[in-house]
Amino acid sequence: MVQLRQWDSQSHAGLALLRARGPMVRDAGEPVPPDALKMLKLAEQCLERAQSTVAKLGKACLKPALPAAAGPSPTSRHRRVYSDEGGKLLPFLPPEIFQRLQVVESQSSKKELTPLEEASLQNQKLKAAYEARMARLDPSQALQKTSLTLSLQRQMMENLVIAKAREETCRCRASGAALTLRQLQRKMEERRLRLQEAANRRFCSQVTLTPEEREQRALYAAILEYEQDHDWPKHWKAKLKRNPGDLSLVTSLVSHLLSVPDHPIAQLLKKLQCAVYRALYHVPGPPNRGADSSPKGSPSPLVRKDSSFEDLEQFLATSERGGQGPGRGTDPQASGVKEEPLLEPLKSIVKDIHNAVDRLLSLTLLAFEGLNTAVSKDRCLACIEEPFFSPLWPLLLALYRSVYRPREAALSRSMELYSNAPPAALGIPPKLLPRDPEALGAGTYPYGVAAQELGLLVLECCPQKKLDCIVRALRVICACAEGYYWAQEPAPEARPQPGAAAIGADDLLPILSFVVLRSGLPQLVSECAALEEFIHEGYLIGEGGYCLTSLQSALSYVELLPRGALGK
Repeated sequence: MVQLRQWDSQSHAGLALLRARGPMVRDAGEPVPPDALKMLKLAEQCLERAQSTVAKLGKACLKPALPAAAGPSPTSRHRRVYSDEGGKLLPFLPPEIFQRLQVVESQSSKKELTPLEEASLQNQKLKAAYEARMARLDPSQALQKTSLTLSLQRQMMENLVIAKAREETCRCRASGAALTLRQLQRKMEERRLRLQEAANRRFCSQVTLTPEEREQRALYAAILEYEQDHDWPKHWKAKLKRNPGDLSLVTSLVSHLLSVPDHPIAQLLKKLQCAVYRALYHVPGPPNRGADSSPKGSPSPLVRKDSSFEDLEQFLATSERGGQGPGRGTDPQASGVKEEPLLEPLKSIVKDIHNAVDRLLSLTLLAFEGLNTAVSKDRCLACIEEPFFSPLWPLLLALYRSVYRPREAALSRSMELYSNAPPAALGIPPKLLPRDPEALGAGTYPYGVAAQELGLLVLECCPQKKLDCIVRALRVICACAEGYYWAQEPAPEARPQPGAAAIGADDLLPILSFVVLRSGLPQLVSECAALEEFIHEGYLIGEGGYCLTSLQSALSYVELLPRGALGK
């Protein structure tokens, strides 16, 4: 802007000087020649043009700064969704853009040159090198110049002759290819019909097939056709046959299968992801909850029905700051009530996800029969879930958080009220606490490592990895409790029997509740609800299921703290 003002002032000064001088004369009183007058008039016009250009540039530079002073910056045209990874807001892109981003880049679309075009490029390079060498020669070296010229002409002519011969060869090959193309098409059609018959025999158990079964049969036929053109599926099948119980081989196979963009199963994965994303994008907004759930004098932030995720981000940002947000004034007895208008879309999306994962699993087992064992099937399912949920989990979790927002609000209120409560206030016995808490150091607290481990849960996007975080957190709790207990050197009669643990089920709940309070993560309610829905039944039977149930019990206990549970 400073340069524009200087340029403007200089153009004004020059224009004024030209107009003030009027008709110019020489020193001797002779008039100026007509050519000089024309040049001066042209200079005057140029200065006027420069002045108008400076004025336009100055207005263009001032325009972007005006809206910032007049009001708030305009919001993005995309709806936004809250992300738990660092509290950032990520754009909720339209389904068309999401589908475009999910499509893997095909082969390079670089145009292949014809033989004559290649010869033309080679001749251009030869000519450039010839001109460079000619410029370096002295005028006295005429013989060398003549030799270079003749050599250039010979090489350029040879390139053109070779290119024409290649063109003729390609033309002959094209005619021969056209002759055999019909035979190739006939063979491909015969192979397609043969593979279709094999797929029909595989699905001939029922007389009439549902549309899903017909699509599954078509996909299986496409897999058989793909295996006719590629050798790597046969190699993997041979490896599975040699090592049927190698789970690492199962993991490598499924990861490779889903990373090949042109395989029918990988294409089905992208298609199903886009379908779920489209359903999440079109979830209607939550209704107005009225004056009961909002502070007096302020409307409810969940009023707009055209942008549920914009409303959700406002609620979550308010609840994370600890302000009065939706549900903060809600009756605690209604903390378990879910958002009914959003509950039905959530159920529908959950059903679609289960069907999508089941389709991917069944098609994978059809393509590789060596995976059809109980252990390999569980591993295969875990390998499918990670790439399926990775781009969808933040959006799915946002919907869960909208449904479970009253419970999250109650948990957030408990975390604010009792964040500094001592461990003993939650019922943790002194034997499971450090003898000297000050020895832990400033800013640390008992079982702090478990709270940090639990905080890693929100950074994952795969249900199985999230469950692993919960399991590790409870293992850390048990290890810390053992360490605190034996550090106090209990009396012989108070020591547990050999092989018995120092911590029992009754001691785990208060310790885990203390860890939940110190974690500061109210979204654990929604995370656990989603994990309970999407974790496979086989993993919920053993240690993983026990740890998830224990965490849900601790969350429910912490939600009741404002009603006097801490005093009891």
